[in-house]
Amino acid sequence: MDNSFSEIKTFFGFGCMRLPMIGSEVDIEQFKEMTDYFLDNGFNYFDTAQCYIDGKSETAIKAALTSRYPREKYLLTDKLTEIYFEKQEDIRPFFQTQLDACGVEYFDFYLMHAQNAKNFEKYKKCKAYETAFELKKEGKIKHVGLSFHDKAEVLDNILSTYPEIEIVQIQFNYVDYEDPGVQSRKVWEVCRKHNKPVIVMEPVKGGSLIKLPDEAQKVFDSMENKLSNAGYAIRFAANQEGIRLVLSGMSDMAQMKDNVSFMKDFKPLTEDEKIAIAKVTAIYKGMDIIPCTSCHYCVEENHCPMNISIPELFACLNTKKVFNDWNQNDYYNEIVNKSGGSASSCVECGGCENVCPQHLEIRSLLKDVAAEFEK
Repeated sequence: MDNSFSEIKTFFGFGCMRLPMIGSEVDIEQFKEMTDYFLDNGFNYFDTAQCYIDGKSETAIKAALTSRYPREKYLLTDKLTEIYFEKQEDIRPFFQTQLDACGVEYFDFYLMHAQNAKNFEKYKKCKAYETAFELKKEGKIKHVGLSFHDKAEVLDNILSTYPEIEIVQIQFNYVDYEDPGVQSRKVWEVCRKHNKPVIVMEPVKGGSLIKLPDEAQKVFDSMENKLSNAGYAIRFAANQEGIRLVLSGMSDMAQMKDNVSFMKDFKPLTEDEKIAIAKVTAIYKGMDIIPCTSCHYCVEENHCPMNISIPELFACLNTKKVFNDWNQNDYYNEIVNKSGGSASSCVECGGCENVCPQHLEIRSLLKDVAAEFEK
């Protein structure tokens, strides 16, 4: 584990993209309870972005955290997302709206969000990094970093272009470790090459590593030191050299208590646990599952003109494949009736694929979904 940024008290952070919800609104009271429990157990790092939950993550942070605790009690990270600016002059006003929404005067960490080869050109053209470095000099940002979703060579280029970057947030979990699309290991190695501490996102792959295929579940169930599936996944990420922090997006108090139980007094993986994780990885990889993390970038900001609930439809197909669950036929129809967009209604505009952090061929995969559920 990396010991830089001593102000981060522990190796575990609260990712606020998947908060407790009541319908379409954040369950503020439960979020307050989770925030209190998190802080009471010695953790202090919170991560948000304006695009999370249609802007409701930032305002929930203000309601549950920043209006209730002194500023020195917590660390807060926010992000500059490309959909909110078109020129350099847009960045500072947007940044101020984020400070206001979160109820703070500065961010401890500010990340250039979801960097890839395409949008990095926009960030360079608009001098987004330069603006963030200026805001740091003014005391409105303590540390400038980036979150990343692309190939290792792209990250190498970004870190070579802007060596002032202090920290990098990457997708990292045991299934994606050797995945040719996500390249978790190779991306992590680039961070090591540039001596950048790493923040891990998606350690349980958007929840995909929680409900495992029966064969994989048996592997973990046979372990002498039994943990939740999240316990093995999060500790796998935290176990790697150079990892400064592992984020977990917790959506209820039960998840919070479980994660705290094995991260408060973190212990490295044993050899038996490493072997078990390797077995589970092999089983998971053999299931031909769509590797969607349900981030919902594909359906937010009008990226899908047909209102197709892409992550939910992919989840239906995955669950049916893995668990032979025929109830998914009914769930599929419920989702379509609610959203108005079936898989076959895709007009193949490609808007979803342009923003997918997993680089999924969504248009082709929707045809697979339609073939299964719209027979």
